[in-house]
Amino acid sequence: MMIATPSGPQWDDPELNALARRLREAHTRVADLPGALKPRLTRQLLLITDLAKRDPALAIKRLESFMIELEDDENVP
Repeated sequence: MMIATPSGPQWDDPELNALARRLREAHTRVADLPGALKPRLTRQLLLITDLAKRDPALAIKRLESFMIELEDDENVP
């Protein structure tokens, strides 16, 4: 008897694992921001998180841009 293997991403996919780690890091960093910046960045991050379910490759690109923006926002006094 032959067992069918799933054709989608595997649970131990290094690229998806890296995306998940980066999303967790981003969520933690946004949670630590002051009140004025938090709502806008939280909405953007939730959109990226949702996108990761449908298009991980695009989510990775958007997350990288988001992390650069987040770095800039964290450095504003």
